[in-house]
Amino acid sequence: MIIVREMKLEESALLSQIDRSEYIGKIYRQTASGVEESEAGHECGTWDEASLQKLKQRYEEELQAGGKAFGAFEDGLLVGFGVLAHKFRGKDRDRLQLDLMYVTRSHRRMGLGRRIMDEIKKEAVRRGARYLYISSTETESAVHFYRHSGSVPADEIDQELFALEPEDIHMVLKLDDV
Repeated sequence: MIIVREMKLEESALLSQIDRSEYIGKIYRQTASGVEESEAGHECGTWDEASLQKLKQRYEEELQAGGKAFGAFEDGLLVGFGVLAHKFRGKDRDRLQLDLMYVTRSHRRMGLGRRIMDEIKKEAVRRGARYLYISSTETESAVHFYRHSGSVPADEIDQELFALEPEDIHMVLKLDDV
């Protein structure tokens, strides 16, 4: 049985239990005319130690600043997680960023991403957000997940996030009362 619950700051070490590896068949690029697809055809490995340390640091900094994390656990093992950032974005300050979202390779396409996303959406609505802002990796699996969750290309690109990860695909998800 898999449970989804709020994660705590001191649980950052659990992030190493996630296997982010995947075969990447296609990638996407954001252009002036929209999102363009191209073939990739390569395997992406899991985090190296330096990347894992950056991930943990990002998680900890966001939670210390007021963000919130939700994790999916199976028999005490973290098999997926997502982080809602604390900072409101957009010209109307009505968007909260879905900062991190990963499901371990062996547990993908089982509905865990949706369950984690549902918790993040509830928290964003509770905080007064009207949209989730998503700066997604350019992989086919990530872009398709967010599209199938109802996300659309962002009408307003957050320049701070774009500068941090210029290859990302920027989307928004309108939040209804969930």
